[in-house]
Amino acid sequence: MKVTHYFLLVVMCVVFPLQAQQTYLHCGHIFDAEKGKLKAKQTLIVEGTSIVDIQNGFVAPPSNAQLIDLSAKTVLPGFIDMHVHIEGETSKMGLLKRFVDNEADTAFDAAQNAKKTLLAGFTTVRDMGGSGVNVALRNAIAAAKVPGPRIITAEKAIGTTGGHADPTNGSRKSLMGDPGPAEGVINSVDDAKKAVRQRYKNGADCIKITATGGVTSVTKNGQNPQFTIEEIQAIVATANDYGMHVAAHAHGDEGMYRAVYAGVTTIEHGTLIKDRTIALMAEKNTYLVPTISAGKHVAKLAKIKGYLPEIVVPKALAIGPQHQANFAKAYRKGVPIAFGTDAGVFPHGENAHEFEYMVESGVPPVKALQSATITNAKILNLENEIGQLQPNFQADIIAVDENPIENIATLNTVRFVMKAGVVYKQE
Repeated sequence: MKVTHYFLLVVMCVVFPLQAQQTYLHCGHIFDAEKGKLKAKQTLIVEGTSIVDIQNGFVAPPSNAQLIDLSAKTVLPGFIDMHVHIEGETSKMGLLKRFVDNEADTAFDAAQNAKKTLLAGFTTVRDMGGSGVNVALRNAIAAAKVPGPRIITAEKAIGTTGGHADPTNGSRKSLMGDPGPAEGVINSVDDAKKAVRQRYKNGADCIKITATGGVTSVTKNGQNPQFTIEEIQAIVATANDYGMHVAAHAHGDEGMYRAVYAGVTTIEHGTLIKDRTIALMAEKNTYLVPTISAGKHVAKLAKIKGYLPEIVVPKALAIGPQHQANFAKAYRKGVPIAFGTDAGVFPHGENAHEFEYMVESGVPPVKALQSATITNAKILNLENEIGQLQPNFQADIIAVDENPIENIATLNTVRFVMKAGVVYKQE
C-alpha cells in the first residue's frame, strides 16, 4: 500500500469512525419499568454497551447486524439486588472457613458466586460487606476479567466492639485483640468518622453499619441497639461528604429507630419493626430492604441439628418467623421498599425467590418488579443508566418464559442475560 493511500485510510477512519455492530432483539413483550406495563412486539436495538433505540413491531435488522429472537419471551431490565454478600455462602463449615481460607480462596468463591448471580438475571448488586475481596472483584468485573454483575460495595461493614460486624466475634481470646476503625469497629464519634474514611480509602462505594445485633453472628443478642444516635449521625455526615449513602442492618426496633432518625438511606431486614419506626421511615422516605429470603432460610437451617453454632439457633428460631409479617405491615403503612435478598445467607443464584415472598406479603407484582429496577437504580444514583429498557441506558436485558405480572415464579428461570451489551446466557 502506498503511503498516501495509508494516510487517506487513517484520515477516513478518524473522520468517519467504523460503526459498532448492532444487535436487534425481537421481544414478545418488554416491561416498561417506569409505567409498570408490558408492551407487546418490540424491537430493542443495542450498540456497544447501550440500548440505542426501541421500535414497535419486529423490525428486520440490516445485513451487518445480529438478530436475537426473544419473540416468545417477556423481556425485562436486568434486576438490581440491594443486599448480597458476594464473598461467601451459607455452609456448615462457615465459621471454620474464617480461619482456614486465604484471600485467594475467598476470591475464587466470590467469582463463582458472582457468575451465579449474573446468570440468575441480576446484573447489578449492592454488596453489603465482606473482607475487602469484594472491591477487587468489583474491579475485575468492571474490567471484564471475570463475569459477574455490576457491584456497588460497602467493602467492610462497620460495627461496634462485640457487635454484629466485629470480625473477631467467636474467636478465642488470644485472637480477639482490640480491632478499631481500620477493621470497621468503632466506639465513639471520632472512631465513626475514621472508619468511614477508611472504607473510602479501601475503595468502598457506600457504607453499611450494623445498627443492631445480628442473627448469624456468634453473639447472644440478635436485636439490641449497638450504636448511639450521635455515632450514626457522624457516619451519615461523613459518608455524605464522600458521596456515599449509608445502609443500616437492623433487626430490633430501637436500633432501627436510631438509624432512621440519624438519616440512613436504607434499613436492611427491619425484622422487628414497630409502628413508631414505620411512621418515621414513611416520613423520612427511608427505604426498607426486606431480605425475606434470608429470614426464611436461616429459620430452616436452625432446625438442622449442628448446622448453625448453638448460640445462633435461638436467634434464628425467634427472629426468622416474624420477618415476613412485619414486612407486610410496613409496606401496607407506606414504607418505601427496595428489593434486596441477603444472598449468601442462602445460596447465590436463588435471589428471585424474594419476588414470590414479596407478592405473598401483599406487594403487587408490578411494584415488586419496580423495586428491583427503577427504585434501586434511583437509590444508587444510577437512575439514568440502569433499571429501565430505554435508549441511552445500559443494555442490561433479561428474558423469561412467561408474563411475571401473572406468574411471578417465572423469574426463577431466566432464559437470557445480557449485561452492558454482552450476552452471558441464551437458552
